[in-house]
Amino acid sequence: MSARKAGKPRRRWFRRTLFVIVGLLVAAAIVWGGMRYRQFTHAPLAVQATGQTLEVAKGEGFKDIVRQLRDAGLTDAPPLLWRTLAWRLGVVNKLHAGEYALTPGMTPATLLQDMAAGRVLHHRVTLVDGWTFKQVLDALNAAPKLEHTPAAKLRGELAARIGRSGPDSLEGEFMPDTYDYVLGMSDLDVLERAHKAMHEFLEREWAARERSIPVQTPYQALILASLVEKETAVAAERPEIAGVFERRLRIGMRLETDPSVIYGMGAAYQGKIHKSDLQADTPYNTYTRYGLPPTPIALPSRAAIDAVLHPADGDALYFVAKGDGTHQFSATLAEHNAAVRKYILQKGH
Repeated sequence: MSARKAGKPRRRWFRRTLFVIVGLLVAAAIVWGGMRYRQFTHAPLAVQATGQTLEVAKGEGFKDIVRQLRDAGLTDAPPLLWRTLAWRLGVVNKLHAGEYALTPGMTPATLLQDMAAGRVLHHRVTLVDGWTFKQVLDALNAAPKLEHTPAAKLRGELAARIGRSGPDSLEGEFMPDTYDYVLGMSDLDVLERAHKAMHEFLEREWAARERSIPVQTPYQALILASLVEKETAVAAERPEIAGVFERRLRIGMRLETDPSVIYGMGAAYQGKIHKSDLQADTPYNTYTRYGLPPTPIALPSRAAIDAVLHPADGDALYFVAKGDGTHQFSATLAEHNAAVRKYILQKGH
């Protein structure tokens, strides 16, 4: 037998052996890959405690998300396993940007499904009745995960958003309420929603107002409601105080309300108002000027607006604080002076 003929069986044997070895290796790889995939899908992410989050910025792709998970030590699985799982779940190109809550025991599948469904983490910020615009901005600046507009640009950009020709006074024009927001939203987004809520409510309530009230525009109602808001925290008193103010406006009597004077004092107010402050004229001094101040002085609540548009009937023109959060209402100056002696002067001795 020639050497050439003898070599052919050896080559065929070698090729068959090589095919078998390659097949075994492929089968082993498939088995190992399947086990690794199964282990990956069933093993929870390495979330250490509640409160951890994953932040996905707009424009980040699938590779960026997996890289972030790996960099954060939440997984050591290679991108191929993540992509395979996402493909099987049908979410490869459906993941939304945002902030996602990570909880102990969460699996990769749960996280991907949350991201595909856009189950982003919601935060809340509350704008409180009686706050000034500065206090509103302070609360927004302190809100976590909310984008903050530079102070030098905020008023101008906000004015453009709400259709103003310029950044005039925005005092009192935002509905006090609790607002949800998500990662990627800004303080301007919250302010725009609060402004819309206030003006939609005011427009709706103005249409149903008591027609005899002396305020002539919704904005005047907003101004007066801010005074009512600052004068009392007792809900039942708001219509009574609104009635006092509106009767004074109707007969041309000064409003003489301390909160407006305090607002006009600005930083000069240090917690106590003096007789000299009541005599120092400012656009907001309702002891020296007739009519309403030029703007609201705070955020009025829905109840304060409703009180102004539907004031209580009566003949009271005066009220004085009784020291327990409520007020004594009087129809005449003599009655009022007696109430002042009873609740203010005598307590001062």
